[in-house]
Amino acid sequence: MPDLALDSLLERQDGSRDQISRFVVAQAEGLERGGPNVERIDPHFAHACTAYLTSPFASAAIVVCDQVAPFVSVWRGGKTIEPVDWPWRGPGFSEVLRRAANSLGFHGETADYQLEALARLRPSSRDSRVDALVAFKDGAIWIDPALDRQIEEWVAGDRDAGSPRRAHLASAVQQRVGDVLLELLAAVRERLGTTHLCLGGSLFYHSSLNTLAKRSGLFAEVFVPIDPGHGGLSVGAALHGVGSAPARVSPFLGPSYTAEETKQILDNCKLHYSWESDGQAIAAAVEALKQGRLVGWFDGSMEWGPRALGARCILANPSAPYVLENLNRFLKGREPWRGYSLSGLAESVTEHLDGPASAPFMECDYRPKDPERFRHVLPSPEAVVRVQTVSGHELPRFTHLLEAVGDALGLPFVINTSFNGFHEPIVCSPRDAVRVFYGTGLDLLVVNQFVLRK
Repeated sequence: MPDLALDSLLERQDGSRDQISRFVVAQAEGLERGGPNVERIDPHFAHACTAYLTSPFASAAIVVCDQVAPFVSVWRGGKTIEPVDWPWRGPGFSEVLRRAANSLGFHGETADYQLEALARLRPSSRDSRVDALVAFKDGAIWIDPALDRQIEEWVAGDRDAGSPRRAHLASAVQQRVGDVLLELLAAVRERLGTTHLCLGGSLFYHSSLNTLAKRSGLFAEVFVPIDPGHGGLSVGAALHGVGSAPARVSPFLGPSYTAEETKQILDNCKLHYSWESDGQAIAAAVEALKQGRLVGWFDGSMEWGPRALGARCILANPSAPYVLENLNRFLKGREPWRGYSLSGLAESVTEHLDGPASAPFMECDYRPKDPERFRHVLPSPEAVVRVQTVSGHELPRFTHLLEAVGDALGLPFVINTSFNGFHEPIVCSPRDAVRVFYGTGLDLLVVNQFVLRK
C-alpha cells in the first residue's frame, strides 16, 4: 500500500522516484527500507505535527491521545514543536473505551466506535457506578480492574445490543472518559497558559470528546485535524520534513478525474448515462432525495480523511420516513439503532442544532433544538447526531446542492455517509463508484456532471 500510494502521488505530480531526496516516516522501528535518506520520527511527534501544522494557530498547546505508548503526550507549538515534560503512567483513554466496548459485546478495530454510536442514543446518561470505576489520579487515568466484570454483570440477560440499558452504560462510560479528558486539558491549560489547543491521535475520532473539548471553555479555540488518527500521520511527517509553518490544509487532496477520463470509464463499462449541466445534475439529485431515494455523489478531488465531506458521499433525505431502515438494512448492513451524520449549511446548523460554532470536518456532535423536525434521522428521541458545517466549501457544487435541498425540502441538510460498499474503503475513482452503485441499493449516481439511473 505505501508503494501504491507513492506511485499514485508521483504520477499526479509528473514525478519519478529518482527525484525523491528523503523519506520521513512516522515509525520508530521496524521499517524495512533504510539508508541515510530515511528519517524516522516518533508517532506521537507526527500526530503533534499533523494537529498543529494543519491548524490556523501561530501558537498552541498540543495534546496527543493515542493507542500507542506513551498513550498521552503534551507538546507546545510555536516556531517549532517542543515536547512538554508530562510523564504519563498506565493505560490511555482508548483502553477504557475498548474494555467497555468489549464488555458490551463489541469487538474488533471498530469496537469503541460502535460504543460511541450506541452512546448517542442516550447522550446525557450518567451513572455513579461507572464514575467510581474511572478517575484522574496523579496526572493520569486510573481504571478499576473490575471495570469489565462490572459492566458484564450490569447487562447480563439483556441480549438486545441497542437496548436502553446498554445505551445508558455506553453513554455513562463515554461521559466519564470525557470528565477525565477535561481534567487533563484543564491541567494542560494551567501549565502552559495558552489560549489555543490542537488535538491529535486516534482518540479524537470520537466526535463526542471533540464536542466536550470545544464546548468546555478551557481554551478560546480548539482545532481537531481532518484525520487525527494514524491515517493522518503521513501528512504531519511530510509537513515536518519540509519545515512547514502552521496553515490550514484542504480536506480534498486526493485524486480527481477529468470529464474525458470519466467518460472513458463509463463507456468501457458500456453504461447508459446522461451528461448534464451543473444545475441539471443537482436537480436530479434533489428530485431523487425528495422521493426518499439514495444518491451516490462523486465530485472533484477525493477527501484524504476518514469522513465523507462532499466529494465521495452517499446522500439521503433526513425527512424521509424510512431513511434509517434503508441505510442500515439495505445499504450498510448495520444494526437498526445506528444513526448517520448530517451535512448542513453553517447558518442553518446554528439555527436548528445545538453544538460547537463549527465542525467543517464532521468532527463534532450536535443536538437538534426541535427533535421532531429531525425525527426520521434520530434513532431515539434523545439522540445526538454528528454534523458537518458547510461554509465557504471548497467544492461549490456541494454547497449549491445543499442550497437546492433547502429550497425543495425546507431545510438545507442531507444525511451524508461514506461512499463505500460493505467493509470496503471509501471509493476513489469513477470505476469504484460505478461498482458500488450497481452492487448496492443506491438509486442514483452523480459523477461530477454524469448522471446514472437504475
